[in-house]
Formats: sequence, C-alpha cells, structure tokens
Amino acid sequence: MGLLGGSLGLSTIIAVVLIVHCIRTGRNFLWVWVLLALPFLGSIAYAAVEIVPGLFNSSRTRRAVRGVGRALDPGQDLRRYQDEARHIGDVASLQRYADELLRHQRAAEAVAIYRQALSGLYEHDPNLMLGLARAQFANNAFSDARATLDALIAHNPAFKSPDGHLLYARALEGEGNQQKALEEYAAVASYFSGAEAKLRYAHLLRAIGRTEDARRVLKELLEHARIAPRYYRKMQQQWLADAERELAAL
Repeated sequence: MGLLGGSLGLSTIIAVVLIVHCIRTGRNFLWVWVLLALPFLGSIAYAAVEIVPGLFNSSRTRRAVRGVGRALDPGQDLRRYQDEARHIGDVASLQRYADELLRHQRAAEAVAIYRQALSGLYEHDPNLMLGLARAQFANNAFSDARATLDALIAHNPAFKSPDGHLLYARALEGEGNQQKALEEYAAVASYFSGAEAKLRYAHLLRAIGRTEDARRVLKELLEHARIAPRYYRKMQQQWLADAERELAAL
C-alpha cells in the first residue's frame, strides 16, 4: 500500500510539472485535462508527443547524436561524403569529402580532391585554396602550402583569414625560413583570437635563442588569459597549458 501510494504521489508530481510546462510553453490546453484525469498515462503521452520530438529536433541534441555516431563508427561521415562526391560530384560535395579526408589524416588524398574541386569558376576559390594549403601542410609539403597561400592572396586580395595567416607562418617555418616566419608570427599574433599564434611565435623565438623575447610573449599570453572570460580559458585550455610548460622551461 505504501509503495502504491508512493507511485501515485510521484506520478501526480510529474503530472503537475508537465502541466506547468504545458501552460508556460503554450501547448494545447487539452493536455492539462488529460494530465489531471490520467496523471501516469497522460504524463507518458505528453512526454512522447510534446517533449521527446522537440529534444531530437534541437541543434544541441543533433550534435550530440552525431558525436555518438562518430564515436561508434568514425568512418560514417567519410563514407557518406565519398558517395556524395562520386555520385553528385559538384564542388560542395568534393569540398566536404576533402575536408573529411583531412580530418581523418589522409592528407595526400585530400590534396587530390581539393585539386579536383579547384576548376572552372572555382579555380581560385579562396576557401578551396585554403583547404588545399592545409592538406599540403599536413602532408609535409611546406613549400607547396606556402605557394598555394601566395596564389590565394594574389587572386583574392580582399580575402582575410587568421587561420590562413597562421598557416602561412607555419609553412615558412617548415621551409626553414625562420626570419620571415618570425615576421608573420608577430603579425598574426597581434590579432589572432586564440592562444595558438602567440604560443607558436614564442616557441620559434626560443628555438633561435631569443629566450627573453619568448618569455615576454608567453607572459603576455598568460596574463591576457588570466583576465579573459572563463569561456576563453576553457576553449584555449590546451594551448594555455602548453604555454605554461613552455614558460617554465625557459
């Protein structure tokens, strides 16, 4: 009897909560009568009709579902984009496929797909050229990446990309052109929103023996992070941890 009474009490509480939800969210008022008359069955029906579909239609839920799907089957998006690229073959499908290949660290294949997309009206598309440069860099073709970025700016002088600018500095460093890389790191670090640019700038300064300059850049980075909003510190957590280790090693 006590268990039955507890169950009835719980179903009544749930029904009351759902009635409040119904009224506040402007659902059909008939649900109020259903929940009052049949607390247990009415609550199940209300949740199934009014709440669960909304959960699965939210962008956050869709992202979570995609995340779980990727964890269970990491190659599902890659296979889908590959099929789209084969059967549709337009620039958008090729770009999605190339982006996903790069995410799976298949840089050489991504280079080929980006080159396939860079044709016709899209021969000098800046986003495709930036994708190609990323793939070339990931494939350790630093000179090719730098040349692609030079061509990108030559054909799209108004195009701005902090990530592209940072990639250009990294490509120069990869080529061994340390002086030019330092100039580009200094420039991009002055406006790059995240911590990566300053960290890479400090790392190169340290590598060429400019220890005090490296220490100054790292201290500025960490001081900025200390007074920055919490969301910034959370988003940049790994880069900031690397910066602290780099500073401690100086």
